[in-house]
Amino acid sequence: MNIQNLLLGEIDQWDLLNYYNVTLLYEELPNSVNGFVFNYDGINFIVINKFLSYYKRKKTLLHELAHIELNQLCQKDKDLFAFHISKYEDEADNYIKFLLE
Repeated sequence: MNIQNLLLGEIDQWDLLNYYNVTLLYEELPNSVNGFVFNYDGINFIVINKFLSYYKRKKTLLHELAHIELNQLCQKDKDLFAFHISKYEDEADNYIKFLLE
């Protein structure tokens, strides 16, 4: 089960969120932040800016799910992860673009 199954309509959003053990939260975030993902105690949390439009929320959700699917939350060296954050953001964006094509 993965994002491609979601995009093809084979599963729905909640199936994928359950598969990846995701708690989805809509919160007030700064305008410059669409969302973020983190793992705490074995649970993946996706936080999305509640002021985004419906379509921007969906796009942000796909992006954050890509981080999970690409195993980017399992970095052993958190300092190294922070140093390469733009690389991981680009990888997640490119992965979603690839799936959409």
